[in-house]
Amino acid sequence: MGQAPASRTPVRSDGGAVGGDAQYPFRIPGRSRPIDSRSDARLQSFRCRRGDSPAQFSLLAAPTADGGRIAYQRAAFDAVAIGASAGGVTALQTVIGALPAGFPAAVFVVLHLDPRHKSLLADLLGRHAHLVVKEAVNGARIEPSTVYIAQPDTHLLVADTHLSLTSSELVHFSRPSVDLLFESVAAAYRDRAIGVILTGSGLDGATGIRAIKERGGTTMVQDPSEASHPSMPSHAYATGCVDFKLPLDDIGPALARLVLATTAAAGGV
Repeated sequence: MGQAPASRTPVRSDGGAVGGDAQYPFRIPGRSRPIDSRSDARLQSFRCRRGDSPAQFSLLAAPTADGGRIAYQRAAFDAVAIGASAGGVTALQTVIGALPAGFPAAVFVVLHLDPRHKSLLADLLGRHAHLVVKEAVNGARIEPSTVYIAQPDTHLLVADTHLSLTSSELVHFSRPSVDLLFESVAAAYRDRAIGVILTGSGLDGATGIRAIKERGGTTMVQDPSEASHPSMPSHAYATGCVDFKLPLDDIGPALARLVLATTAAAGGV
């Protein structure tokens, strides 16, 4: 394995530093290949089989008044969508617990759950979180710094700055569906969205990862080699539309650094 680079400051695709006390030597969309925190040099070239993303993406893309955009001030990204299945409770506790107070983006979570039982996931994650964690309610207005948990046996979607719950057909034998959530987030937030796939069985989430990437968003998976159930992150990674492949413990801090990049670059002003 080659010697580690001298500087570990994360940088934007235009070469500018993200800022802060850097721990992650990653680049954001626009670089030539995805990031593996352990073996970047050995990775294949970045590819997205259904329409490669433009090379000029900027981490600090300015928000607009476009009706399809749901933007918050002082954030580089406005939405984080996370999908998980088997083994996902522990993984979600790790990721959500690492997000700092004041994390400005809204976070949407789909975990495949037994539809026969009431979910306690919001309570479980809330014990480890610095953000507000609540179960999603149909028609609720989306607020920043809030984690929304999909209800069992109900799809969670984002529509016109509000949450939308539906009991439409199963997708990949699942309801809620990671793919449906990610596709709606991609349409609403476009290049200001991040999609994350954690441990899980099956292939739910792979289509959604592609959708976020094709709209200019940023994508991330838990390293399948350390996931308790590697199928979901493996299928997502196989699309060629994944920007970051990281160990579980690195995902939360990486999300914080990406989303808070604007504030860090401005010195917190």
